[in-house]
Amino acid sequence: MEMNTALDQLSSLANERRLAVFRYLVTLGSGGAPAGDIAVYMNVPANTLSAQLSQLSRAGLITGRREGRSIIYSVNFDAIGGLILFLLEDCCNGRSEVQTRILAAITDVCRDDKDCLDMADAVQMKKVQDE
Repeated sequence: MEMNTALDQLSSLANERRLAVFRYLVTLGSGGAPAGDIAVYMNVPANTLSAQLSQLSRAGLITGRREGRSIIYSVNFDAIGGLILFLLEDCCNGRSEVQTRILAAITDVCRDDKDCLDMADAVQMKKVQDE
């Protein structure tokens, strides 16, 4: 991952509302939710939410797909995996037990969503290949 891509993704999460939206979408897994449902859940006006979704989308952390008249937003697990790998690349001075705990926590969080589990598996496989 390029440094600028990581910076864009991290800076898009460095806002309380965007981080809350992102975390909510993570809980929904790959199914996602329509923008209107997200606005209701977050208790924010649609136009305010639109700006937050646009920023997260530009950073590549979420995607939107059209279903009928709605746009369904969901987390881009490939992008999250790439960001996690970038952050763990030089992690822990080679202390594999720390990396193992981090990766186990990611896998535990992903246990109910196939796309999330695929991302966690890809991160784990990449770390194993790098060792």
